[in-house]
Amino acid sequence: MKGKSRENRKGTGTPAARRMPWRHYLAQYWQFYVMAAVPLVYFILFKWMPVLGNVLAFRRYRPLTGPYGVSWVGFRYFEQFLTQPQFWNAFRNTLILAALNLAVNFPLPILFALLLNELRATRLRKTVQTVSFMPRFISTVVVVSTLAQLLSPSGGLITRLLKDWFGVAPVYYMNEPEYFRPLYIATDAWQYTGWSAIVYVAAIAGIPNDLYEAARIDGANRFQQALHVTLPSILPTIMVMLILKIGNLLSLGFEKVLLMYTPANSSVSDIIDTYVYRVGLQSTANQYSYATAIGLFSGVIGLILVSSSNFLSRKLSGESIY
Repeated sequence: MKGKSRENRKGTGTPAARRMPWRHYLAQYWQFYVMAAVPLVYFILFKWMPVLGNVLAFRRYRPLTGPYGVSWVGFRYFEQFLTQPQFWNAFRNTLILAALNLAVNFPLPILFALLLNELRATRLRKTVQTVSFMPRFISTVVVVSTLAQLLSPSGGLITRLLKDWFGVAPVYYMNEPEYFRPLYIATDAWQYTGWSAIVYVAAIAGIPNDLYEAARIDGANRFQQALHVTLPSILPTIMVMLILKIGNLLSLGFEKVLLMYTPANSSVSDIIDTYVYRVGLQSTANQYSYATAIGLFSGVIGLILVSSSNFLSRKLSGESIY
């Protein structure tokens, strides 16, 4: 009895079932650890270590004096940009453009996925889906350059068609403030609708067919099935994507805005990212600490937005990301 109790204290089962030392696991599965180390090193170098650079928002930076500044200045740079009219103009432009883009380009992939689900011809559905997400792989530089050529007042295809068919006088649309936001939203819709719809198509594919059969037995047509079966079933996916979208509300895509930016449309096209780029890199003063403070402020706003949307989603629908 004493021997059995001692054996029970040491552990039961075969030696293979007992916990092996970590060195044995490392030696046996070293290939997996090497594969896991590559993304880990990437995140450490390019995601986590740059976070330390946020200390520049509270320190005075001078070139060639070290990466973390020379002296503490507290909240001086925050007070500086919060009193600048240029910053608030960029902040307002960012919110307006982000809200409009969210209102148009968030429900669009959901609608597109629902329409794809209604296509009964498998080959046609796969063809449409493939063609729709191919624009995602086109460079933003190519997209904006093509748009500028199409809308050129001197021989652009769209400008020429508008003139010949509707008698509209040629206008350089890329240079007009009132056309900047519609053009930005339209190009975003063309480039990302098919790609964003992949998530919803996958969610729809996981809905049990029994639900549709029960709806058909109850006399529901295809529109009612989409409204009362498909949409409620993919609601968790929609809420998660909405939370992530709201969290990135202030990140509009710096590259596209910068390419579409002109002095003539700067009153609506100057957003936070372009403002930080101008004061931090293009300015002769090279205000790195000032630009860091603005970037940190945007990050805090994004954190507040994603936390608030996550809380509201959990309270209203029971779905959240954490």
